[in-house]
Amino acid sequence: MKLTQQQRIELHDFNNLTKTLSFNMYDICYTKTKEERKAYIEYIDEQYNADRLTDILSTVSDIIGAHVLNVSKQDFEPQGSSVTLLVSEGPVVEVPTESLDETPGPLPNSVVTQLDKSHITVHTYPEYHPFEGISTFRADIDVSTCGEISPLKALNYLIHSFDTDIMTMDYRVRGFTRDKNGKKLFIDHDINSIQNYIPEEVKKDYHMIDVNVFQEHIFHTKCKLKDFDLNNYLFGYTKEKLSEEEESEISAKLSREMNEIFYGKNFDAE
Repeated sequence: MKLTQQQRIELHDFNNLTKTLSFNMYDICYTKTKEERKAYIEYIDEQYNADRLTDILSTVSDIIGAHVLNVSKQDFEPQGSSVTLLVSEGPVVEVPTESLDETPGPLPNSVVTQLDKSHITVHTYPEYHPFEGISTFRADIDVSTCGEISPLKALNYLIHSFDTDIMTMDYRVRGFTRDKNGKKLFIDHDINSIQNYIPEEVKKDYHMIDVNVFQEHIFHTKCKLKDFDLNNYLFGYTKEKLSEEEESEISAKLSREMNEIFYGKNFDAE
């Protein structure tokens, strides 16, 4: 009989490994005028206000089998929001039995709020280029857990909760716990890539790069949309209203912006 991961590892005491998932997403838009830029920022602030972000994080806690102890949220002026949930692992009977499997997590239909010893945070950063007409929205989410619950099970839901052009994901296991004989365990599950937790139907839409440091239990994945449709990046109108020259120029600016974010370096304009 094949033993499960939980059956193979018998611990001396509480599992105090810290598992942290950082999910970073970008939405990019071309805003030609000051009025368009203002309208885009207002739209983003409405779409991702503190109340909606709290709902998203509460669902994350439900997916990973945690209990919410405290919620702190704030909408900022002139833009941006932050939410922090202090969470805890509940009794082992409440932890999803498949939490250590390398498979995408669920997409729930309802929200149940319950997370000790851990936290979930989100911060948003609307931003715009002073001259190029580019506006961006960035959201940074950190899911940090202590114990058996796995933050990776929330990744599928997070991807579907945001309209993402570019995603950057980091996963790290820190600290150690001990088995019943006192031997240190620096990780309690098998993993070779964050991509194993992303559904195939999502992966086919993105260019993906992995940078993993297996011996340090550090995993990094970045994703950029493959298909580029200019209409998806114009705010309040479509490309039919543009001349061929304008369409080419705007497409080049957006493409450069996406590549610079994805590769983490500046490119000279052609």
